[in-house]
Amino acid sequence: MQTTYIETQQISFQDFKNQILGDYRLGRISREMSYLGRREVLTGKAKFGIFGDGKELPQLAMAKVFRNGDFRSGYYRDQTFALAIDALTVESFFAQMYADTSVEREPASAGRQMNGHFATRSLNEDGSWKDLTAQKNISSDISPTAGQMPRLLGLAQASTIYKSVKFDGSEKFSREGNEIAFGTIGDASTAEGHFWETLNAACALQVPMIVSIWDDGYGISVPTKNQRAKADISEMLSGFQRKEGENQGCEIIQVRAWDYPALLDAYAKAEHFARTESVPVVVHVVDVTQPQGHSTSGSHERYKNEERLAWEAEYDGLAKFKEWILNYSIEIDGKEEVIATAEELEAIDEEAKKAAKTGQKVAWENYQKAISELIQSILPLVENLKGQNAEVETYIAHFNKLVSKAKKDIFHLVRQTLLATRGTNSAERNQLMQKYNEVSAVEKDNYSSHLYSQSEWKAENVQEIKPVYSDSSEDVDGRVVIRNNFDKIFEKYPETLIFGEDTGNIGDVNQGLEGMQEKYGALRIADTGIREATILGQGIGMAMRGLRPIAEIQYLDYVLYCLQGMSDDLATVHYRTKGGQKAPLIIRTRGHRLEGIWHSGSPMAGILNLSKGILVLVPRNLTKAAGFYNTMLQADEPAIIVECLNGYRLKEKQPDNLGEFTVPVGKIEVTKEGKDVTLVTYGSTWRIVTEAANELEKLGISAEVIDIQSLIPFDLSHEIAESVKKTNRLVVIDEDVQGGTTGFILQQILEKQKAFRYLDSDPLTISANDHRPAYASDGDYFSKPSADDMVEKIYAMFNETNPQKYPAIF
Repeated sequence: MQTTYIETQQISFQDFKNQILGDYRLGRISREMSYLGRREVLTGKAKFGIFGDGKELPQLAMAKVFRNGDFRSGYYRDQTFALAIDALTVESFFAQMYADTSVEREPASAGRQMNGHFATRSLNEDGSWKDLTAQKNISSDISPTAGQMPRLLGLAQASTIYKSVKFDGSEKFSREGNEIAFGTIGDASTAEGHFWETLNAACALQVPMIVSIWDDGYGISVPTKNQRAKADISEMLSGFQRKEGENQGCEIIQVRAWDYPALLDAYAKAEHFARTESVPVVVHVVDVTQPQGHSTSGSHERYKNEERLAWEAEYDGLAKFKEWILNYSIEIDGKEEVIATAEELEAIDEEAKKAAKTGQKVAWENYQKAISELIQSILPLVENLKGQNAEVETYIAHFNKLVSKAKKDIFHLVRQTLLATRGTNSAERNQLMQKYNEVSAVEKDNYSSHLYSQSEWKAENVQEIKPVYSDSSEDVDGRVVIRNNFDKIFEKYPETLIFGEDTGNIGDVNQGLEGMQEKYGALRIADTGIREATILGQGIGMAMRGLRPIAEIQYLDYVLYCLQGMSDDLATVHYRTKGGQKAPLIIRTRGHRLEGIWHSGSPMAGILNLSKGILVLVPRNLTKAAGFYNTMLQADEPAIIVECLNGYRLKEKQPDNLGEFTVPVGKIEVTKEGKDVTLVTYGSTWRIVTEAANELEKLGISAEVIDIQSLIPFDLSHEIAESVKKTNRLVVIDEDVQGGTTGFILQQILEKQKAFRYLDSDPLTISANDHRPAYASDGDYFSKPSADDMVEKIYAMFNETNPQKYPAIF
């Protein structure tokens, strides 16, 4: 086990002096970066700036107890901390401000995130894991305040899991579970529900987590007293304070942001509690100043009075640190020793200004060099076309007058030129076109790659293994198939675990995990509180640390509690780091046609639109669901698998190769062949569509039924278009609201697959009413599409084209 900061502080005075001056130097460099960063925005070289000035000292103290293997899930003002753990340089700080798309120069996000959003790279270029225990780790920041908190819970809980769970390669992710997860949050953001839900869960689970609250008294312009029930968050949290002898609660430490020795002591204690006792700790850092206000969007002079501004100037952390250094003296062997003189500190101040300016200059030159090289490769090709169209010369003149040129200006010039010279077939235009295609591919990679995995473990690459059946294969309830498949999964993959409401002791509400906790233990098959946002967060954090979690959200309707985290965090983590981090979490839920407003919803359009980056898998039965779990556990992408809520008691034939068979993502299945109309559906509605198709056969209409199976990715082989080519009619049926998922499906089929070319009738959508489904079987019948609805509406398509053969029903 690693020693803690308390246990390692036996140093000489010279080492002590060097440490103090090193901290002062780094703090001053960070402050100068903040000052210079603001100027870069105001001069137009950067678009926006948000900085960590005023928080330098507590972050330096926190960095001293942050060790290899530890993780941070934080706030966009932690630049000093990032500098202190060598996750940031002056150059990379400014490269991010300029949105430099080079991973080498801006490794946190390759220009995809605004400044202050830090990340370390957990993955090698091929998408494989690095040894996370050999580096200090920052999980990629997000802007929604408190949105980083649920993930923090999972990062911390992973250490608890790793104390007991070992698997091939687990040494890359943990050293006996000795790691701490550090979280940071602004004081005003503690008013958010995610903060309270996370801290509550951490106190119940007793995970090694340290949450630092930077308390500067404001949430942008709103004072703390207007944010919460009490201005003092420590006072509000007093009920969370653990009691002696109880295995619940947390430790709470309050410390001033300008008191350097007290900060070192506070974080040493916090580390000791978290690392040695696995206790969550809150470090409430008060008296934080914000010298430049909230951001470059406005001035804090608008909402802080003169008295407050004067106080902030007096209690600026770096000023107080300087004062403490100058007042420090100690007698050693009869000689008075000091840390530094005023002149020495002033020299460090000047050195810090130079370091910040030098780093900024290098970052700007590198950024400009990339643009200049692009201009040099393209502009001569555009100039070659001046003689072919008079407008081209005007476009070039306008471009040359631009004071500052960005990539968009270069691309605009090229596209204007190609538009103006359309219809011209010349060597010069072909040369420009070739170059345009070449640089467009580069920028597509710069700005649009890695939304989904590009590694060999991409879900699309998992080979299909069909279920195997024999004469001895039994007909069982669907829940038995999923249960027995989970049994094989937990046996095969020791890194896999599942957790959710009622998931553990009773084996989930539908008994799909019956007996699993007894067999595999409460650590891997775990119950949680009723707190969906942090169930998701547990999964995200654990997945980022190499585990394979399955986060169970009891019903699809309750996924809405998770939608912020799914959309802002899970769906974007691979994209916003340009392949630097991943979180292959599986979200397990159940939904669709059953009973009542909150147990039969189908909010699929919301999930589809808000969670691009997560695979959306909609199996029609529990065997298909089991196959999707088997597939995704071989992949490195996040997914949501929606099990059919009404399928657990329906009979299915149980495959002989449980735990082995896979269902490919992005592949449809034709479950009934037909020649007159193509019916496209998914999930529980498939059964009703099949019933309707059989009724249509009696009416002389041969319907082909297609189960989509996978909404994202969608029909990668364009097999639906081939069906429409044969039938010349298309009907999309689902139980989402009108224009919801059916709109997405139509766009995929008509626009991407270009199946409109084969249609002899208008495409038809049959979906639910726009209200939530009413209760009971009659509620389902009148709220969502019934077989009667389907038969009548599809029959009407044929009545319209051939009323004699298909006379009107009504």
